[in-house]
Amino acid sequence: MDAVLLSGGIPKPEDPLYEYTLGEPKALIDICGKSMIQWVLDALEKAATVTNIIVVGIPQGVDLASTKIKSRIPSKSDLLENVRFGVMELLKINPNASHALISSSDIPAITAESVNWVVQETQTTDLDLYYNVITRQVMEKRFPKSKRSYTRLKDVELCGGDMNVIRTSKVTEDDELYRKIMDARKNAFKQASLIGIDTLLLLLLRRCDLESAVKRVESKLNLTGQAILCPYAEVGMDVDKPHQLEILRTDLSKRSAA
Repeated sequence: MDAVLLSGGIPKPEDPLYEYTLGEPKALIDICGKSMIQWVLDALEKAATVTNIIVVGIPQGVDLASTKIKSRIPSKSDLLENVRFGVMELLKINPNASHALISSSDIPAITAESVNWVVQETQTTDLDLYYNVITRQVMEKRFPKSKRSYTRLKDVELCGGDMNVIRTSKVTEDDELYRKIMDARKNAFKQASLIGIDTLLLLLLRRCDLESAVKRVESKLNLTGQAILCPYAEVGMDVDKPHQLEILRTDLSKRSAA
């Protein structure tokens, strides 16, 4: 499977990570002598399930080490645009790609093992979207001080993963769905209308389990999907705050030493 690696985020002065970036992409923050994105690239490079990589957001002049990088494109206006144009670039390299692995560049603790697991979990079915979620138990066992935010459902507490798989045509051809998502991305009421007020209320009241929530969203958005309970906390351990950066610097320092 081919991958789109998203790395266009540049923290603004009010962002808690700004002091670490000073106007540069977050993906270039140093962790144990390597940029954050390089840690992710190393995992994708070693993963047997990944063939080609499209990097979104890192300029050509920045050195990145990976034999699988086939193209780099500039960052667009927002996350969804980066996904869309990244997938479009990928299809120039491999027109037959039915699905793409979409990964953020701020999950530096991932390994080839976790990448391979995510891709392989999507190979037995043919759905539009595979979204990784990590339970509170898995996350806090691996990173007990991460202070992640969780969504509480009837049967489980979850946080989202930052490495998922999507059908390429859903972001390149399904303009109606794409326009709806784009239109709703900064409007809570429009977001609620996408999944339905009834679904939103069930989620808020914690009367909806994971399977039911997925089915309701599938129905509202007219797509097929699967929420995958990922056993790798690293897939959801992104760097949004300084304390998370320090956790991963300590963790990856131990890995390097080993």
